Amino acid sequence: MYRRSILSVLLASILMVTQVGCWSSKEIEELSIYTGLALDRGELSPLEQELEKKGSRYFKKNKISASIQIVPKKSAGGPNQKGGGGGQEPNYNNITSTGDSLLEIFRQLSLRLDRPIIGHHLKVMVVSTELAKQQTIQQLMDFVLRDNDIRPSCEVFLSKERAANTLVTKYKGEIPSIHILNMLRNHFRTSKVMRGVNLSELDGLIHSKKSYILQNISESEGELEFSGAGIIKGDTGHWIGALGQQDVESIGWIKGDVEGGAVKTYDKRNEAITYEIKSVKSKITTKVAKGEDISFHVKIESEGRLIENWDEKIDPTKTRNIKEAEQEFEKQVTQRIKSLLHKLQAEYKVDVAGFGDHLKIEKPQVWKKVKEDWDYKFSKIPVTFDIKLTITDLGSSAE
Repeated sequence: MYRRSILSVLLASILMVTQVGCWSSKEIEELSIYTGLALDRGELSPLEQELEKKGSRYFKKNKISASIQIVPKKSAGGPNQKGGGGGQEPNYNNITSTGDSLLEIFRQLSLRLDRPIIGHHLKVMVVSTELAKQQTIQQLMDFVLRDNDIRPSCEVFLSKERAANTLVTKYKGEIPSIHILNMLRNHFRTSKVMRGVNLSELDGLIHSKKSYILQNISESEGELEFSGAGIIKGDTGHWIGALGQQDVESIGWIKGDVEGGAVKTYDKRNEAITYEIKSVKSKITTKVAKGEDISFHVKIESEGRLIENWDEKIDPTKTRNIKEAEQEFEKQVTQRIKSLLHKLQAEYKVDVAGFGDHLKIEKPQVWKKVKEDWDYKFSKIPVTFDIKLTITDLGSSAE
């Protein structure tokens, strides 16, 4: 009996020693977890100006202002404080600091916070286009790509206004950075919402020297909206211009990356008709003629339904009227894609629609000869389109 007791104690001791544990872990209450990061052109906030007057200075250049969104906001009164259940205050806290090194800025925040910040749960980064004009995306992303705390799944966006404004909402129970991340889920509803570009993908784009686009966010009175995209020039790494919502949608049509959405146009009596997208297929064909003259042909096929018709004089069930509607929708999509192509080739001289990727796969020997100055060469290449939209049904009601 005595030996059995000793064996039991010894076995229990061995089990305790061999159990896996996080010996260096810290309680979540002891950390400032930030889920959003906004980068703006360096500009001292009134608070920073006042603190510097009182001696809070160190050697730096004010190149960048970084704003982090800390969640959940620390509550001094605890869960039982008066009014705590009413959601009268936002459940996040934004704090901004200015300097010329993100790591140094984050370390400086330790002088103002009572808990160390940690980036394991960073969800979104928003960069102002004004800052992206001055600094390259590679410079701005260098720290976050090196930092082991920050996950490569973090999504990156642009803002034509001050990026810090996108981390504020008028809805008390909402966390803006999480809201922005969840907005990407609406891609299946409309291709005006991009799939998003995370840090891992952005790292590849930066080093490939390819031009690309990032979703743009606009803010007004505490409301957020995806409003087109910003263009990052591959060889310079700077923001060079913007594309509208329909331009982003047109890129989706060219790539065949459309899961849903609508095409609205007007019939011959100038009444609105709307096509609901059910499917889109796209095929880009690369042609290289003698003398290595490159051209592209894009064939797009879509099926959908006539979901809305404001013209009471038209019977949508008649085959002739359906064909006329299909032609109007095809004309509208063609106009949008041609408008996009004009911007890419004549205005910005960049390829952000993936034509170079197809040339690289289909004609690798030709690609090797043109890849060094591809954006400029693309601006001179003819692109033709064959667009076919088919109305498969008229919704659940038709007379």
